[in-house]
Amino acid sequence: MALSFTQEATPLNMAQSPIPYTLSESGDVITSSSFQYVLDLYYWSGADTAKPSSPNYTLVKYPNESGVGIFDVSRILNSTLTDLLEANPSNLKYGNVEGYWQYFDGTTYVTGSHVNSGTISYIDGYSVFQEPISQSFSEKSPHWPLMTDGPATQSAFDFNTGMAGVYSGGKDGGLPVTEILYTSNLGNTIYTITGSSLSSGQIVQYPIAPEQDGFPLPTTGLEWFTTQAQFAGSILQGTPIRYNITCNQKYPNIRIKWKNRFGQFDFFNFNMVNRQSFSVNRSVYQPQIGTWGGTSLSYNRYDSNNLNYLVDSEEKIQVNTDWVDEVYNDIFKQLLMSDEIYWIYDEANGYVRPLTISTSNVQFKTGVVDKVIQYSFEFNYGQTYKLTI
Repeated sequence: MALSFTQEATPLNMAQSPIPYTLSESGDVITSSSFQYVLDLYYWSGADTAKPSSPNYTLVKYPNESGVGIFDVSRILNSTLTDLLEANPSNLKYGNVEGYWQYFDGTTYVTGSHVNSGTISYIDGYSVFQEPISQSFSEKSPHWPLMTDGPATQSAFDFNTGMAGVYSGGKDGGLPVTEILYTSNLGNTIYTITGSSLSSGQIVQYPIAPEQDGFPLPTTGLEWFTTQAQFAGSILQGTPIRYNITCNQKYPNIRIKWKNRFGQFDFFNFNMVNRQSFSVNRSVYQPQIGTWGGTSLSYNRYDSNNLNYLVDSEEKIQVNTDWVDEVYNDIFKQLLMSDEIYWIYDEANGYVRPLTISTSNVQFKTGVVDKVIQYSFEFNYGQTYKLTI
């Protein structure tokens, strides 16, 4: 008898997409009508070696028509990533599985020996259709281990702030990231990445805007800069992302950031016309007026036949892009799909306002057909005007 994993999760995984394990038994024990594959699932935060002593879940399956047991643990693991990205930039956890089999011999359950998978990491992200289940992260994005799909050329204002995420753990088949290489029209410099084996140190933030604290380049005379992951001062990883510093427009800039498919923030400056709206929903009741409990009937001059007992507000903001290249089409799809969006309404102090996107249908354009590409998005404020808790 020999039990083995014929399919295992990759060392680093997107928790919103399948994370499969397949168990296969080659011995005669599989012919038992009560034979079952069993998978013990463990997950944890902290050190990568801090595996719990007992499983968090035990999953059981009968063999399929091919004689194997296929388990997908993604839904369970994804349910453990409850932190907001704004609160926890390294929203990553560790997981491990042990497989075995069992069958009922008429009196008791007989179990086999355990086989153990390697420890995996998983993040709050997702793959897209046409990407193989076990596709490497470097195949998902050319900029990896920078945790974004780009695009390769972006724009920024000299007053912008912002931090992006880089995966430093090296469990994606690449080398650990120790530095971010900045190249610019003013020269090159290195930004040191300090990661760790703790789950809180696997994803590290680095500055991508001139006014962000820690930005390593001089800002006077800065026209453009690139960022690229690097190991040990010489081994570059992924392709660089270029940021062109552009002149401010006449319209007030609306800087939006949203959680992308890698579980980290992407940013965009909506620097064309924006419109903000404020609406109120009121619930009204008719009180009983008059001095019915007194010695005679009268009323107060300030009594009203109609009073508000519940007033809710709704605020919206509509933003518009300047001309953009069609490479932004896939990036804006991630904005439409994002479950965490913020308006950085005060960049100097880093103040953000949570948003939910109300735009649900966008007709994406191409430069060949439409020549000029502009998009409009509408967001609802995630906070009401009145502070209530």
